Amino acid sequence: MPVALWALAIGGFGIGLTEFVIMGLLPEVAADFAVSETVAGYLISGYALSVAVGAVALTAALTRVDRKQALLGLMILFIAGNLVSAVAPTYELMMLGRVIAALCHGAFFGIGAVVAADLVAKERRAAAISIMFAGLTVANVLGVPFGTLLGQAAGWRSTFWAITGIGVLAFIGIALLVPARVGLPDAVAGPSGQTGPGLRGELAAFRAPQVWLSIAVTVLGYGGMFGAFTYIAFTLTEVSGFASSTVPWLLMLFGAGLFVGNLAGGKAADRNLGATLLTLLVLLTVVLAVFALTATSPVATVVSLVLMGVVGFATVPGLQMRVMRHAAAAPTLASGANIAAFNIGNALGAWVGGLTLAAGLGYTSPLWAGAVVTLLGAVVMAVAMVVRGGERAGRAGRRAAVLTAP
Repeated sequence: MPVALWALAIGGFGIGLTEFVIMGLLPEVAADFAVSETVAGYLISGYALSVAVGAVALTAALTRVDRKQALLGLMILFIAGNLVSAVAPTYELMMLGRVIAALCHGAFFGIGAVVAADLVAKERRAAAISIMFAGLTVANVLGVPFGTLLGQAAGWRSTFWAITGIGVLAFIGIALLVPARVGLPDAVAGPSGQTGPGLRGELAAFRAPQVWLSIAVTVLGYGGMFGAFTYIAFTLTEVSGFASSTVPWLLMLFGAGLFVGNLAGGKAADRNLGATLLTLLVLLTVVLAVFALTATSPVATVVSLVLMGVVGFATVPGLQMRVMRHAAAAPTLASGANIAAFNIGNALGAWVGGLTLAAGLGYTSPLWAGAVVTLLGAVVMAVAMVVRGGERAGRAGRRAAVLTAP
């Protein structure tokens, strides 16, 4: 694989660290700014909302910008946001720093996925995307625990200084390793100053029903897993009987599953994209249901937790590849919209899981809710494959009619 992919992975690592490390530092941040932990928690939700906005708005704004230059500009935004967070004297400025950093999140992964796919042969594109997303999974496995430890030992600001440094490293890597004018189909690489199909061309990609079906699968398929994961600490302690002190180590096992699943899913999607996604969504539904049924067993819980990470994140490269494939002439905005769909799925899954808890259905209910949401994603995926088959048959029929016309 091209070394440029690892520069993208470093950027993904820094962005993933920014998103998740705050969870372990909320008590310190809340104490420093003299706000409640609930108010401090808005630094997480504010980030998530900004990701969804930036994924579409910034990607749309950058449709005619050379994609390497766009990535470099987004990393500057990322560095600036984390620098503001590191020095913020007030809660309000801290929130501003979080918003600035979050705006680049969706656009970076959206544009980066297009660039990663263009760096390799067609049959290796999903695997290339998985390497970029590997940075995000490593952030969960190693970055968040060590970032939390650093913040607790040297003050929470030290973690954001470290993330700022990672952003600088990613910027240098992208500047040196990513080829110029990468990710642009020859058909749309226009004269100087025009490096893509433009916003109108990008929006035209959304006329394809398969693009919308792909986005729906992303929302439901990823949302089901994240809804279960959002409340997993309660399941582990209240149902499985683990001590609270063991939860971070169990989450590291889950993160290891994410890493393995991401890379394996990318390779599988390159072989057969549709079948891989449908199979993984059905498997994830089964894993979540079995997890809910066996959560009282500590051994079964550990196995289910790892499998949930492996199978759940194995869908990610394929989900991203599918929307790009069906918006092939102008994939950038569709790719960014799919990153927003991941975050919408996060919010949907957490909301549904929270409803089950509020209804008094117990601490395994988010797992059941996640299984139902994921099953809906599998159904939509099956429908998309049937519709796709009909589209192909229709095109074949029209070609045959033209060839046999007198």
